[in-house]
Amino acid sequence: MVRSISDKINRAVKNFLLPRHCVFFLRCPEQYIYHHVLYTTATTTSYNNPSLRNEISFKFANRDSSSTFSNSNLTYYCNVRLSELGRLGKVNEARKLFGEMTERDTASYSSMIAIYLKNNDLHKAEGLFREMPDSKRNIVADSAMIHAYVEASKIDEAQKIFDQMPVRNAFSWTSLISGYFKIGKIDDARELFDKMPKREKNVVTWTNIILGYARNGLIDEARDAFDQMPAKNVVAWTAMISAYFGNNQVDKALEIFYMMPQPNLYSWNVIIKGCLDDNRVNEAKKLFDSMPWKNVVSWTTMVMGLARNGMSELARKYFDQMPNKDIAAWNAMITAYANGGQMVKASELFHLMPTKNFVTWNAMIDGYAKNCQESEAFKHFVLMFRSCTWPNEKTLTSLLISCESTLGVSQAHGLVVQLGFELDTYLTNALVTMYYRSGDVRSARIAFDNLEAKDIVSWTSMILAFSNHGYGNRALETFARMLRSGNKPDEITFVGVLSACSHAGLVKKGQMLFDSMRCAYGLEPKAEHYSCLTDILGRAGLVDEAVKVVHQMPPCERDGTVLGALLGACKLHGDVGLADYIGDELLELEPASSGGYVLLASMYAACGKWDEFAQLRKKMKERKVKKVPGFSQIEVNGKSHVFLVGDRSHPEMEKIYTVLQDKLLPLMQEKGYKNAILPAMQ
Repeated sequence: MVRSISDKINRAVKNFLLPRHCVFFLRCPEQYIYHHVLYTTATTTSYNNPSLRNEISFKFANRDSSSTFSNSNLTYYCNVRLSELGRLGKVNEARKLFGEMTERDTASYSSMIAIYLKNNDLHKAEGLFREMPDSKRNIVADSAMIHAYVEASKIDEAQKIFDQMPVRNAFSWTSLISGYFKIGKIDDARELFDKMPKREKNVVTWTNIILGYARNGLIDEARDAFDQMPAKNVVAWTAMISAYFGNNQVDKALEIFYMMPQPNLYSWNVIIKGCLDDNRVNEAKKLFDSMPWKNVVSWTTMVMGLARNGMSELARKYFDQMPNKDIAAWNAMITAYANGGQMVKASELFHLMPTKNFVTWNAMIDGYAKNCQESEAFKHFVLMFRSCTWPNEKTLTSLLISCESTLGVSQAHGLVVQLGFELDTYLTNALVTMYYRSGDVRSARIAFDNLEAKDIVSWTSMILAFSNHGYGNRALETFARMLRSGNKPDEITFVGVLSACSHAGLVKKGQMLFDSMRCAYGLEPKAEHYSCLTDILGRAGLVDEAVKVVHQMPPCERDGTVLGALLGACKLHGDVGLADYIGDELLELEPASSGGYVLLASMYAACGKWDEFAQLRKKMKERKVKKVPGFSQIEVNGKSHVFLVGDRSHPEMEKIYTVLQDKLLPLMQEKGYKNAILPAMQ
């Protein structure tokens, strides 16, 4: 009887006939029938019309004024409807329904709290939980709130609810234990686990213990917990494998995997990815070939791993063999080609790709940017818009990197503002960098000043902008502002401020800042910092002190930049003897670099040591060292013009040299450049 009526209900729902047949169903005494009708209408999208649902619920709720369960039926219907609205993500409709309910039970409150939490609205969930009558509270709502507080790192709030619970389940225990691991309170997590009733400790709890220890670097404790587990499932085994990978113990991870009784597909994919991340390509290939069966994730893992290891051709072989290619595999191959400068191959795959997402477009734009193809980067940015794919911060950053001129940077800046990213710190940092690299310090400063949320990268970029363009005092003023703002400098910041001291001739200030790196900020000076300090001392004529710095620095940091700075000091002050010694060391350290040869040769020429000059030029020729000619670059109407030393290939060469001879040379001589000489016109 019940079965046949249920079938009729289902047919009535399917054919939109439920309101018409309500009278028939009302004659059935079984409460199950009412619940079945209410559940079916509440969870069927065909009955989303409010008036239709109200008609059905009204007929059922008021079928008999003497009924003792008509209200409970209506509450049941509303609870089911709440759950369905929550599943569909319709928070506002769920909130409205909850507010209109004449009677709410424990399930009503629990459902609404769960809906808020599912949609990341902890504030509203918290408010409703506090309004919830004590008589309605249950273990489900309490556990859900504990888990939510843990996710938000509000462990004290989670602990309060946990302490008030009359009965606890495995979920509440496990959530709180995970919370303590999350904030690094290992002892509290361990103590709570020890207090947990043995009957409540399930495989999920043990797995969370393993992961908690591992994420805090306690891999031995994680292994002890794994060994103590009374029963291990595939999730626990895989968690232990992941723990070893996370702590760079690949051999141990492989050991656990080979001990595993029945690895599933996920376990296979994890072990292969771990091997590829550690550049164990042969091991990964062997494991991949051993897999009993492979899914699209397995293939994609191989393609992405090989691509990340720079093996684009091998990755392509696996890619071509894939029975079904997902978008991640396509993107991995395009990114691999782009990173390797193979934009033709990247473009070929791009045009073959059936579906593209923003990752695809970003990979192409970034690839063109890194390979100095500004026009192609902008072209693909326009195509991205036409495909209705919205750019993100990475897209615009790549576009900025591609800009070779101030005009290009300005155009990209306009796009940043137009698309609503002007307050994005990451993007503004890129803007500051690209403006000063193109020589426009003023625009860099304006972009910097307009940024409200400045981070260490923002401040450092502006310091470097001032420093690299000779504004040493402004760089130091910006550094002082940065310290007042509460930001702590990093190694790159100190390169900027030390360089600023060098340009401004501030010897004592430079020495003080160099010493503060280690003493005040716990930063170990690197080669570039020693190079700056050597340059500061050398420019001030303190060559002996500069030599002392070089001799006392760690040998591993003594590279060409440091020795080059010292050699420059020797040239500046005419110390030929020391220059010979430093020059030999520099040429031995960097025999293929032209910088040392050119610096030493120019010093020999300035001192009239033409024999030494000739020998050095001969050595350069023997070693096939070519000097990159100096050049100047100017921008006119958005077009960049480059002038190489001694270049006579420009179509308007005669006009250029006439302007230089008649206008620039007198100005240079007026400023005191007595040796300013232009090449003779031929």
